Amino acid sequence: MSNRHVIPENAKLVFKGVVFEAWQWEQKLFDGSFKTFELLKRPNTSQVIVVVGDKIIVQTEEQPNSKRPFLSLPGGRCDEGEDALDTAKRELLEEAGYVSDDWVLWHECDPGGTKILWTVFTHIARNCVLKEQPKIDNGEKITNRLVDFEEFIRIVTEEPRFYGREIVPEILYLRLYPEKLEAFRKLLFGEK
Repeated sequence: MSNRHVIPENAKLVFKGVVFEAWQWEQKLFDGSFKTFELLKRPNTSQVIVVVGDKIIVQTEEQPNSKRPFLSLPGGRCDEGEDALDTAKRELLEEAGYVSDDWVLWHECDPGGTKILWTVFTHIARNCVLKEQPKIDNGEKITNRLVDFEEFIRIVTEEPRFYGREIVPEILYLRLYPEKLEAFRKLLFGEK
């Protein structure tokens, strides 16, 4: 897992919640003085662009603390010690009921910048097949729907309720260059 930042050896854990940990340490500054620095840490996240035939799954999701439904990709937090790909496979099965033997790590980013130790991995799962009914946890309501490539690109780049913000800049960039967008389409659908 490739977070760019690390927790210094002299850091002390000052808070441990369900999702977040807060760490503090004394940092020597360039002028020789010291200042207290802080860093949050949370589990990494995996999300999946799910390809079923010539369609892509987009979810409509509700959670108890959300004011209204939002659009998302299947995904969730990595369990402690769990590899990002294993998380992606688990979340795909739990939230959509699908499996795949054709995976690509497409994108990873650190959305917390220098203050939150957290990486979001976006995998592509091609040639997905339905294995079982989804097993949604009781803190979510999820509806899966299949959309074509053009609708997927529109949702990611134009829909304000789309939750997978980490990939929005990448897809917007691809939209600027038709040849790059076409290469992405071919990557999704496993075309040469």
